[in-house]
Amino acid sequence: MLRWIRQQLGFDPPHQSETRTVYVANRFPQHGHYIPQRFADNRIISSKYTIWNFVPKNLFEQFRRIANFYFLIIFLVQLMIDTPTSPVTSGLPLFFVITVTAIKQGYEDWLRHKADNEVNGAPVFVVRSGSLVQTRSKNIRVGDIVRVAKDETFPADLVLLSSDRADGTCHITTASLDGETNLKVGVFTLICIYVVYFYVRPLGPENLLLRGARLKNTKEIFGVAVYTGMESKMALNYKCKSQKRSAVEKSMNTFLLIYLGILLSEAVLSTILKYAWQAEDKWDEPFYNQKTDQERNSSPILKFISDFLAFLVLYNFIIPISLYVTVEMQKFLGSFFIGWDLDLYHEESDQKAQVNTSDLNEELGQVEYVFTDKTGTLTENEMQFRECSISGTKYREVNGKLVPEGMTDDSPDGSTPHLVGEELLFLKAVSLCHTVQISYDQPDCLVGGGDPFSHVNGFSSNHMEYYASSPDEKALVEAAKRYSSIRSFPKGLRTLVVACRHFSPEEYIDVDRRLNAARTALQQREERLQEAFSYIERDLQLLGATGVEDKLQDKVQETIEALRLAGIKVWVLTGDKHETAVSVSLSCGHFHRTMNILELLQQRSDNECAEQLRRLSCTLYCISSALIVCLLNVLSFRIKEDHVIQHGLVVDGASLSLALREHEKLFMEVCKNCSAVLCCRMAPLQKAKVVRLLKTSPEKPITLAIGDGANDVSMIQEAHVGIGIMGKEGRQAVRNSDYAIARFKFLAKLLLVHGHFYYIRIATLVQYFFYKNVCFITPQFLYQFFCLFSQQTLYDSVYLTLYNICFTSLPILVYSLFEQLVHPHVLQSKPGLYRDISKNAMLSFRTFLYWTLLGFCHAFVFFFGSYILMGEDTTLMGNGQMFGNWTFGTLVFTVMVITVTLKLALETHFWTWMNHFVTWGSIAFYFIFSLFYGGIIWPFLHTQDMYFVFVQLLSSGSAWFAIIIIVITCLFPDVVKKVFYRHLHPTSTQKSCSDVLQASLFKLKQEKLIK
Repeated sequence: MLRWIRQQLGFDPPHQSETRTVYVANRFPQHGHYIPQRFADNRIISSKYTIWNFVPKNLFEQFRRIANFYFLIIFLVQLMIDTPTSPVTSGLPLFFVITVTAIKQGYEDWLRHKADNEVNGAPVFVVRSGSLVQTRSKNIRVGDIVRVAKDETFPADLVLLSSDRADGTCHITTASLDGETNLKVGVFTLICIYVVYFYVRPLGPENLLLRGARLKNTKEIFGVAVYTGMESKMALNYKCKSQKRSAVEKSMNTFLLIYLGILLSEAVLSTILKYAWQAEDKWDEPFYNQKTDQERNSSPILKFISDFLAFLVLYNFIIPISLYVTVEMQKFLGSFFIGWDLDLYHEESDQKAQVNTSDLNEELGQVEYVFTDKTGTLTENEMQFRECSISGTKYREVNGKLVPEGMTDDSPDGSTPHLVGEELLFLKAVSLCHTVQISYDQPDCLVGGGDPFSHVNGFSSNHMEYYASSPDEKALVEAAKRYSSIRSFPKGLRTLVVACRHFSPEEYIDVDRRLNAARTALQQREERLQEAFSYIERDLQLLGATGVEDKLQDKVQETIEALRLAGIKVWVLTGDKHETAVSVSLSCGHFHRTMNILELLQQRSDNECAEQLRRLSCTLYCISSALIVCLLNVLSFRIKEDHVIQHGLVVDGASLSLALREHEKLFMEVCKNCSAVLCCRMAPLQKAKVVRLLKTSPEKPITLAIGDGANDVSMIQEAHVGIGIMGKEGRQAVRNSDYAIARFKFLAKLLLVHGHFYYIRIATLVQYFFYKNVCFITPQFLYQFFCLFSQQTLYDSVYLTLYNICFTSLPILVYSLFEQLVHPHVLQSKPGLYRDISKNAMLSFRTFLYWTLLGFCHAFVFFFGSYILMGEDTTLMGNGQMFGNWTFGTLVFTVMVITVTLKLALETHFWTWMNHFVTWGSIAFYFIFSLFYGGIIWPFLHTQDMYFVFVQLLSSGSAWFAIIIIVITCLFPDVVKKVFYRHLHPTSTQKSCSDVLQASLFKLKQEKLIK
């Protein structure tokens, strides 16, 4: 029972065992001499909450936030002691914030549950009691025999038992796991055919069918489930989900701590001044406020603590509780703009951008490092044969024929030219030595008919479809059938050398014996196979070489260049070999031809790796020192960025493991001095380690990982922001990502435009909230000097409750949804503007200090301006009645609401009808509500302090004069500052906007002149 409760609450990790015994079809031994093992069920869980743990887990996460926990304490204090304000003033906003946040997070997690249920509820066929039974994927258990039909996905990690193919094999594609669309061959184990007791046959990777892979070119197979659910290899590559928090939220928590310090200081100071003031008897117990016997006899310490807590409650609104709920609503509503952006819509696949986690919207504007997979992310993973070399001669296509480069085709009849021995042997090798299979899906497709390249020439006739264990092989066979290449392609290609060796019958028998012995070895199988291959692959006759292009996705090079100009470093993490990875990096612009490429490859020991790292570090230091000397010699010459020597680093997985073991600091020093880094031969968890390495470095840069396969999931989950590419097959990366896009090229707009907008909006929202709450509470503190620190509140309790919820909440929310400091086209055309907001520039301590001091200044003007203009020597009405406490407080509150609303209007650059509606509507709503609230006697209120107060205030001409003068006094310096800085010290963003405006005006003038 306890184990079940822990599982439901999400605290019991999945069972993992080093070894396991699997009984096929769950037929256990009769004698019972075995130890039963408990395995995980076949459910895949990417969600964070369950119906059982949602309330406690969500409350725990929410009360980790400083503001929420603080207001909970304040609410409890208000319940326990006598305080100047009602517990409702803290309890109602707290309940509203917790409820809205829980609904938003619950909805997002429900979407994850929905995606999981689609996978877990998929229909599958299993063998039960000798017959096929249909069930759901989540009901599969270890030991069940599962039937998988063609084009279906394997629901668990299976060991192949049988196949409908004559040779007992099956073909699978792992596109959803690693992005590779090529076919792989699965082999069954002979023990399923020859049943011999106690016969042991080793199993290898070729016998295992991984969950998420898809069956191809095979009608059906049967396999036994050996690893299920969260114990499958696909799930084990996942990183445990953790709560990602953005840099903005961390800054918010820091600012809240500072404001908490201000609050405690004000409360302590007020308490001390109260007792200092009451040191005289006439102020300690005036005639109108006689103490009770209990108050006279109470402990001084308890009384001091009680007064301190009362002041704490009185000033508690300096901590903006509604900040978090406004931020949550802004993130949730703002995330829809990504999905609605037509520029992020891929028409060919009918896929739009998808937001899985809206908590990280502003983090898109702070990215410093991008880690990207190669296959399926940067490339289309569609191999095309481009050119070949036979006996040292390069061949190209002329009129569909294989012609040596530099020659023209003189045979107009379209006949195939005569092939010499080397050419014929080369094409035989290419055509025969492969694993390509023909798909027989189309019944009218004949083996000898059809042109595999007919679609190139614009025809749509039926043609044979090929499948291969390597996409390179598929491209070569298609090209060899036509005896031509498409065209010469000067960029980096995937190359393959073609060679042959002639065997006598006796040599073949010896080779076959060696291979069979190596394949059936129980120990050191890989080493023995390597020895057999080394024996075979010697004394080879070189026939030629081929060049195959792994086609890049559209606009990959432009996207990487835009990211580089934005100050973002791009790291490519791939499982491909060194040569292929470098070739693609050069093709996509990740590496430049003029870049100094450094290598950390094939390091076999710690000492060797350390020595190579020192050499690389010395090389970088020497080049940097020389560059500094040159700069000092030519200070008057501005060197362009293209003229600066850039470095690229290539490292393989084995060397990386050695470098991270004991030389992590030295490795990081080398990497940070390189403009681009390429990691090849990487395992999935190695990708996550690299991301974690940068993420936890002393500089704490913001990282982004992007990939399309299940092997990228751990990297995507490790990074601050994870983006999944919607590939051709599989949704593992998309389901476990924070955002999903259809193509890599969409990353540029996602970061440079949406990231820029989200960050400036949320940064201004945070600073504005602190500003308006300083304006709100500082007059409350100043008022205590005039009421002998008797804890009398300046504002009515209803105003205290509604200030952040109603009167000032909508304008900043709408601002944070629609504000555009710069036009989107400008942000895309000038990626350098992204640097202006990097490193959390708009939430720096300097900016925070400016908004805080501005709030204090405005609060002083509110209070003392009202006191001077409508003070005790000024009559309110013609009948001689004076200003009262509630009238004075209402005047201060009215000036404050108008000023903070108009201050936000001054900060707005992009006005919509909704901005106008909420800005002027909020001010109008405040006046209408105050008239309504003060014009009626409310029977459920204990006092009617505000009755007719607002009507009296508005009927006074001097009050209107005071409101206008104070508002102008507060906002006029802001107007002057903005005009001064815009014309004399404009920012790069303002300069860009000015340039665009001037260009538009010039274009309009030219059009008028033409007309």
